[in-house]
Amino acid sequence: SRLKEAIQLLEDYKHGTLPPGVTNKELWGAQKIKQAIIHPDTNEKIFMPFRMSGYVPFGTPIVVGLLLPNQTLGSTIFWQWLNQSHNAGVNYANRNATKPSPTSKFFLGYTGAVISAVSIAVGLNVLVQRANKFTPSTRLLIQRFVPFPAVASANVCNVVLMRHSELEEGIDVLDSSGQIVGSSRIAAKHALLETALTRVVLPMPILVLPPIIMSVLEKTSLLRSYPRLVLPVHSLVCLAAFGLALPLAISLFPQMSEVSNNPAYSWTFA
Repeated sequence: SRLKEAIQLLEDYKHGTLPPGVTNKELWGAQKIKQAIIHPDTNEKIFMPFRMSGYVPFGTPIVVGLLLPNQTLGSTIFWQWLNQSHNAGVNYANRNATKPSPTSKFFLGYTGAVISAVSIAVGLNVLVQRANKFTPSTRLLIQRFVPFPAVASANVCNVVLMRHSELEEGIDVLDSSGQIVGSSRIAAKHALLETALTRVVLPMPILVLPPIIMSVLEKTSLLRSYPRLVLPVHSLVCLAAFGLALPLAISLFPQMSEVSNNPAYSWTFA
């Protein structure tokens, strides 16, 4: 109901029929609600767990699971699979929808991401366990950083496999007035590169900072005396890192990017 009210308010503003007494703050609030829920290309509601506004509350439990110490082979596979399942849903729900894409490409990206994440995580864990020159405490610390390269590489794999057809077909480009003027492979290349970079930057503070912070906190007298507090504290640290990292990663690039139409830049229409 709040979404319908927000959309109606924005429509009234667009057509100059705003009710008296509506403030700028209310208009910006309506815009925020719409942008958080509605896909900019399809104008349809995005399923809550796959919205960017739902990424932190739905993703934090997965991050906590990824960073749990003393992971077994089964738990490593499970958390990597669950993380990539969530990421695939987020990528698909927030995809560039100006060009239709078959569902098979979604499953191709999902499968590739899961395979790459699981294989890298399991492989690195095996290598760390076989490194006899490391002490048990050092080995445990290194293992905590294993999820990052696994997740980052899988995220890139997911994006490339799901959206590689855009490199061949191009994506719609708009002029300054918002009218579609053609389909560009160069624009698609920029979009894919920026998305892939974002997917690498996003897990960096989430999967790197908590292990460092927890390695320090676990040595404090409080957590040594009350080991049951480790998991709640770990969860709060992951939540804080996630909440800070998400807006930073998303703000790296604008939602609508610009590309030059200068002939010297080899502007290419598909």
